[in-house]
Amino acid sequence: MNAMQFLISTLFDLFLMVVLMRFWLQAAKADFYNPLSQFVVKATSFAVNPLRKIIPGFGGLDLASLLLAFIVAVGKITALIFLVGATWEVGFVLFNALVTVIKEGLNLLFWVLVIRALLSWVSQGNNPIEAVFHQLTEPMLRPIRKVLPPLGGLDLSILVLIIALQFAQFLFMDLIR
Repeated sequence: MNAMQFLISTLFDLFLMVVLMRFWLQAAKADFYNPLSQFVVKATSFAVNPLRKIIPGFGGLDLASLLLAFIVAVGKITALIFLVGATWEVGFVLFNALVTVIKEGLNLLFWVLVIRALLSWVSQGNNPIEAVFHQLTEPMLRPIRKVLPPLGGLDLSILVLIIALQFAQFLFMDLIR
């Protein structure tokens, strides 16, 4: 049973992260010709494009991708409920789906920051993934750099943002309990 819960959670969470990445790429106006961006678009187009006919974008935000993320989270919660044999309640599922979307969005940000930090140590600037991650995270790191300049050639802004992100995750989980 635990193995199936793990498999279902992992598959849904991975797809949810890809859908949220699509929303984030569009909100950040990242380069859509980048190989990573092309992968994200191709992996989610089958579900986002039909939703776009129903829900158009608003103010540069891809609301169809957000709706798809919520639908995927509802699917995950529903599959896990049926797996354990619990009763399906609308309020419970919708609340947990919203929490799941927020939690996975924060996880996605965390992993993008970690991967960007690791790439900055080993990459020589020619990595297309690093370029997209730079476009996604730079608006969040720039204000931190204004307060905390590089110390001895080390940019600690990513570390500060990761700590703040972890604090926000713990605070969020404490608030919903």
